[in-house]
Amino acid sequence: MLAVLPDPEQAEEAVETFAAVTEVIKSLDIKRILAILVLLAACVVGMKLLLRLLDRTFRRLEVEKGLHTFVRSALRVLLWLITLCVVLGYMGIEMTSLIAVLSVLGLALSLAIQGALSNLAGGIQLLVSKPFKADDYIEAGTVSGTVAEVGLVYTRLRTVDNKIICIPNGTISGETIVNYNTLERRRVDLKFDTSYDDLPDKVIGCIRAVIAAHPKALTDPEPFVRLSSYKDSSIEYSLRVWALTADYWDLYFDLLEQVGAAFAREGIEITYNHLNVHVVDRI
Repeated sequence: MLAVLPDPEQAEEAVETFAAVTEVIKSLDIKRILAILVLLAACVVGMKLLLRLLDRTFRRLEVEKGLHTFVRSALRVLLWLITLCVVLGYMGIEMTSLIAVLSVLGLALSLAIQGALSNLAGGIQLLVSKPFKADDYIEAGTVSGTVAEVGLVYTRLRTVDNKIICIPNGTISGETIVNYNTLERRRVDLKFDTSYDDLPDKVIGCIRAVIAAHPKALTDPEPFVRLSSYKDSSIEYSLRVWALTADYWDLYFDLLEQVGAAFAREGIEITYNHLNVHVVDRI
């Protein structure tokens, strides 16, 4: 990374400004100090009123907590800068010189934390676009888990084995994000392989009976059970049934277990890849 040096003229103006501030401070008397303190107190009171108004407005609009925190912090910094400019202007310090100082400091700060600024920009993008929220189960790139917190710099995921993964927002905002909780319903897709000796109508009827008996299987859209492939050693059947998102995994594992048990009761063979060898005596 190449370092960017500040403009020499700006650096010289900054030095002159610091010297001017020092001279002004030395020349202050009690009356002027009291006036500055009153002005500062008035600015602080005004700042608190504006922040309270912002908080009340964001609560009414039900703005995401992370975005609320960021906007509040940014506004507070801006108000303090305005307060500083007002107070220093009252003290007789030229604003052009003060702006030169702030530009030098801002350049140095941005170079020092440009990585954090990238993550901050990613965090703002996530909070505004809202591809997920807390408690959603998502998949982003190579990681997946339940969103524990959407921060301004990092997003924290809680994995199924109870680990916390912290992903920089600059990284996750550029990934393809799959959110499994956004929609109300999800579809369970399963496949079963049975023997060629078992009639398709019998197999399909058995699977449909299991689905009809399960309380978490939705009937709209109608469950789909059809023969989907003739394989070398088996016939494949595809099952598609909808469930509420919260019931997805319960229905998924229940159908795996219950269809297998129903096949066993009906004498339907769940087959596997095998090779039948027929020996023919040609003598």
